[in-house]
Amino acid sequence: MIDIDQFMEIELRTATIVTAERVPETDRLMRLEVDTGGETRQLVAGIAGSYKADELPGMKITVVVNLQPATIRGVESNGMVLAANTDDGPVLVTFAKDVPNGARVR
Repeated sequence: MIDIDQFMEIELRTATIVTAERVPETDRLMRLEVDTGGETRQLVAGIAGSYKADELPGMKITVVVNLQPATIRGVESNGMVLAANTDDGPVLVTFAKDVPNGARVR
């Protein structure tokens, strides 16, 4: 269990997917460029089994923006997308209403 102060250290922000492409020679990985409100970041997400690259641009998602960068299969990832794990694969966390990029998610 974590307390509220620990949870508040996790910086969750809204973002729009600008571009998406499969990471070569992988089954699950997608390279995303996302607009987090004044900044574009590159992320790597294990969602290629559930989503096609051409259906992702324009989708509003939730991103953890204060993770240390990580290199995944040779591609630098500067954050993490939030997704629910289901029996059919990951489902991205999205919004019922339009929200501005960079809005804090709590």
